[in-house]
Amino acid sequence: MPLSRRRVLAATAVLVILAGLVVGAVLPGRDAWTTSDQPVTVPEAPSGGATIDLDTRFYLPRDRAGKVPAVLLAHGFGGTKNSVRDDAESLVERGYAVLTWTARGFGRSGGQIHLDSPDYEVRDAQRLLDWLARRPEVETDAAGDPRVGVVGGSYGGALALLLAGQDTRVDAIVPLITWNDLGRSFLPQSAGTDAVGVFKKGWAGLFFGNGAASPAATGGSPDEGAGSGSDAGAAAGPAVLPPGINPACGRFAADVCAAYLSMATTGQPDAAALALLRESSPQAVLGKIKAPTLLVQGAVDTLFPLSEADANARGIAAAGTPVRVAWFTGGHDGGLGPQTDQDRTKFLTVQWLDHYVKGEGEAPPTSFTYSRVAGFSALDRGLVTNGYSVDAYPGISGTGRTDIALAGPAQPIANPPNGNPGGLSSLPGVGGRLSTLLAGVAGDIPGQYATFASKPVTQAVDVVGAPTVRLRAASPTGEATLFVKLYDVDPKGAETLSAGLVAPVRLTGLGRDIAAARPVTVTLPAIVRRIETGNSLRVVVAASDQGYLTPPAPATYTVAVEPTLTLPTMVGTPISNPQVIWRYVLAGLIAAIVLGLVVVLLIRRRRARRAPTVAEFAETPLVVRDLRKEYGDGFVAVEEISFTVERGQVVGLLGPNGAGKTTTLRVLMGLTMPTRGEALVFGNPLVPGSPILSRVGALVEGPGFLPHLTGEENLRAYWRATGRPWADARFDEAVEIAGLGDSIHRRTKNYSHGMRQRLAIAQAMLGLPELLVLDEPTDGLDPPQIAEMRRVLKRYATDGRAVLVSSHLLAEVEQTCTHAVVVNKGRIVASGPVDEIVGDSPSVQIEVTDVAEASRVLAGLNVTSVLPDGATGLIVDMNGTPRAEVVASLVKAGIGVDRVVPRRRLEDAFLALVGENSRGSGDR
Repeated sequence: MPLSRRRVLAATAVLVILAGLVVGAVLPGRDAWTTSDQPVTVPEAPSGGATIDLDTRFYLPRDRAGKVPAVLLAHGFGGTKNSVRDDAESLVERGYAVLTWTARGFGRSGGQIHLDSPDYEVRDAQRLLDWLARRPEVETDAAGDPRVGVVGGSYGGALALLLAGQDTRVDAIVPLITWNDLGRSFLPQSAGTDAVGVFKKGWAGLFFGNGAASPAATGGSPDEGAGSGSDAGAAAGPAVLPPGINPACGRFAADVCAAYLSMATTGQPDAAALALLRESSPQAVLGKIKAPTLLVQGAVDTLFPLSEADANARGIAAAGTPVRVAWFTGGHDGGLGPQTDQDRTKFLTVQWLDHYVKGEGEAPPTSFTYSRVAGFSALDRGLVTNGYSVDAYPGISGTGRTDIALAGPAQPIANPPNGNPGGLSSLPGVGGRLSTLLAGVAGDIPGQYATFASKPVTQAVDVVGAPTVRLRAASPTGEATLFVKLYDVDPKGAETLSAGLVAPVRLTGLGRDIAAARPVTVTLPAIVRRIETGNSLRVVVAASDQGYLTPPAPATYTVAVEPTLTLPTMVGTPISNPQVIWRYVLAGLIAAIVLGLVVVLLIRRRRARRAPTVAEFAETPLVVRDLRKEYGDGFVAVEEISFTVERGQVVGLLGPNGAGKTTTLRVLMGLTMPTRGEALVFGNPLVPGSPILSRVGALVEGPGFLPHLTGEENLRAYWRATGRPWADARFDEAVEIAGLGDSIHRRTKNYSHGMRQRLAIAQAMLGLPELLVLDEPTDGLDPPQIAEMRRVLKRYATDGRAVLVSSHLLAEVEQTCTHAVVVNKGRIVASGPVDEIVGDSPSVQIEVTDVAEASRVLAGLNVTSVLPDGATGLIVDMNGTPRAEVVASLVKAGIGVDRVVPRRRLEDAFLALVGENSRGSGDR
């Protein structure tokens, strides 16, 4: 007999109460730890003498019984101790003491950058181990030996490996997306020859520029930077170099600077450069590492590909040390990856540390895990991945192989002078995300590449590892620099270059006759990709690539490939998403029971609500109702927010940091799901692929354009990615409203910041969407540019269109917006027309004939402040003094009073609503 609705609701209420009690007991609060910032003094050089300070932060769990184990947490290149704050907070919640620091040469730490040198950065980390051993709260194995794990990404990951190879006190390490051989990383050679590899100028230039511009310790820059999983950004703020520092080198040590300048000029490392790169490479110490190692590497990474982790794994395992390898779908070009991958990586990390550092739980298996993108999540509307596992790590050659037949004759290809124009496969930090954007705009340059194609595959192939192909080449110069790529081509002809990965090959000793050329085996970058049934494969051999330094002299090569492409394959055992295991297991079980009881009621209620909702708000650009967003760690980013944006309005979304503005915009754009409530655009929630997206334009996370393309080419590439006809873009109107003029035909690398912002606004305006959502559109603009942007937004909100603007420039919102929504601590504290929010004025604006004399007179009255306002005006805070008394005093002194009007700025109203000291913990 089915349960009645009343019984279902009663049972649900009981279970929800139980769930709240259990989850409240399981999940710690955000104030469950303490932090202290302090400098740690270390020698400036191995020889001793002068010292420098490292900027550190120490996290301790409040609720601890006795001493606790520690984690040394390192950041990525260009970052600071704040870059790894979220990771530190997660670990301290697990009961670890966590020490983070800003590496020498970055942020507020002293010294110069030595690229993880054993004599500098690694010695610094050893001093930090000494510091941990002296802390009374930290568990020790012996005097001076703390119980400690080391975790770090990229620059910090190499440090973890080098430290473990140099100091046996380290109990476990988790290096992420890092290198094995720094020389091979920046001079890769994908063929089994003795030739020096091809200089990776794009990434090398980004690294060098990043470090050269690193703010000095005395520069006063904010303590922010790139995350532990990324080396793509330096600390924010102005770069101030100490006196006496060579501006060509910035905070790089002289030998590092000389090595870069030499390689960037010639493309060939000298003996000193090779020795320096070898010294900063974990490969030299792998046999000395005794700390159990979890290696996490990204498959979307043109800087440190999967082969780098493979070399580290093989070297450490050869010494008998436990090693586990995990590949995920992020990296230097893919970021942290989808949420499912983030959860899996986090689970593997804490499982490893809990056993080898805490001594809890069984030994984690040394199996190999990997993942690939599987589609979209119905819950958070982001990409999701499927995870797989095999019992033992097979390396990059897979556990099986599939041979694919290739066809195509030998073909001539041209090397352009100085590599210009050059093909474009990836940009540092962007990688494979260019594949859609570049379609039809850039990529391989005609005449500079040869192509060899297969027939459609008759059954799907799961590629896990590094494909190989045999290549022959002839050159009139005796040498050739080539770039081999593998494209996946669907039945409609759409091509995908996995993660933008390329195999660079430098060949020497070549003859002129291709028929007599000996084949060499080229190992392509390792990938994780499913080649679907009906897709074909295309091997491209190109003579140029903008990411690498190519020979300056023009030449024509002849290339051919052998008819077999070998794909490494693997059939792994599917693994569950670890967020079910990680911290929410009890809550997940209870939620499953609750879901089973109430699913029918929820479906009925949702269906009942949705149909009239679409009809009711079909003509309203935006309706936000009862919005709440709570994250899994208990942090409530948005408590409850409701507001409406009508046609013809320019609405300003205001609030201090941490108020919930960014989260509200992310929910609005469908980038995250609300915990409760909804955001409706013309009556529809935004979901990936929704037709309603065509009626919305957005600039939420800052402009990003390809520098070698013109403004128009960038806009065309963006519009092409939407799949809509160019005629629907209304290009001329968008460019006119944005005020770009003839600049639209210039390359964006020559744009000022203001012009890039205008181009970003034009991109958002393509198609003249009925709702425009902009996050800080005046960021970084000078006053004339801000004034012009103000006119742009006002022009746009005509003909029934609407604009929602998030901004911290209150004066601009006051002059630009018709309405404002003021948010504080996740709630709306005021909303409505700007004039109504400004309200009554505690101050007045007075225009007088003699400003100086009037100021003297007013100084003798009971007013709080007198500020000049132009040539003839004063702003006077009345402090309760009657206006009549002020005017009478001025007239009595012989000063003419032309006008007295109330004066209250939006800033005054804002501060009155949220308080001058209102602070959040950062928008999420």
